[in-house]
Amino acid sequence: MSYAVVVHEVYKKFGKPAEPLWQRLLKTARPNHNGNGTHAAPGENGSGNGNGNHTEAHFTVAVDHVSFEVKEGEIFGVLGPNGGGKSTLIRLISTLLLPDSGTVSVFGYDVVRQSMKVQERINRVSVEASFFKKLSPMENLLYGARLYGLEGKATRKQVVEILTRLGLERKNIGSPMEEMSRGMQQKVAIARALLSHPRLLLLDEPTTGLDPRSKREVQEVIRELRQDYGTTMLLTTHDMVEAELLCDRIAIMDKGKVVALDTPPALKLRLPQTGGKEATLEDVFLALTGKQLKSEEELETT
Repeated sequence: MSYAVVVHEVYKKFGKPAEPLWQRLLKTARPNHNGNGTHAAPGENGSGNGNGNHTEAHFTVAVDHVSFEVKEGEIFGVLGPNGGGKSTLIRLISTLLLPDSGTVSVFGYDVVRQSMKVQERINRVSVEASFFKKLSPMENLLYGARLYGLEGKATRKQVVEILTRLGLERKNIGSPMEEMSRGMQQKVAIARALLSHPRLLLLDEPTTGLDPRSKREVQEVIRELRQDYGTTMLLTTHDMVEAELLCDRIAIMDKGKVVALDTPPALKLRLPQTGGKEATLEDVFLALTGKQLKSEEELETT
């Protein structure tokens, strides 16, 4: 079986050490006796700041020894509460972040040692895509296309086809991005990612901010990409219905760990029926994490 993504024991933390770099380097250069004839490792038994005071290191573990494989042509979902590690995981796979330990490979290429090979085969859509806001969708996409070596009338035609397929009206294709809603801008972000025909498409909450009709249009494009081109997709979402409709398998993350990984039907079988009704994916999520699944957009309105 061929795997598009292999994540093995990946660990990533954020924060800062208790001491500045020069003090840590000084400790490693000059052994520190701890009073019993042995040497203490840097940072052991508390951290000093050079003047007798002690400070504490503050770290947040975003991804905690995570392992899984994504099959070629699979739509693999990742669910989790805010701060659960989903977006960090996407950034690690896309080479935007480096793991502190563990390995990630994409189509057999290591994301650290062979990052350029990985980047040639992937594209990413984030919930907060960036654009040249004064330029139109056409101008933004043509600029992006040139970065991939795509030019000419065929590329311009492809841009129009992708944008109209995603529901943008032709009159808006030439209008400035700053005049568009967040939902319309998100469609342009998806269109930009599709231009390079990636083998792996990383979708970080791609339908957040879209109205129901636009959401269905994007979901249909996702299905077509897998059906027509065999595109592998890794999808993070806060929409349980979307996850169940699109994903072959789903990993549920909480506090940086994968707490469950299976097909949607198998995940729902983890809970017993109540009142003769099958458990929903949301029921399973709540049982595993004890948290509501809300997007950043929903949190801002509460």
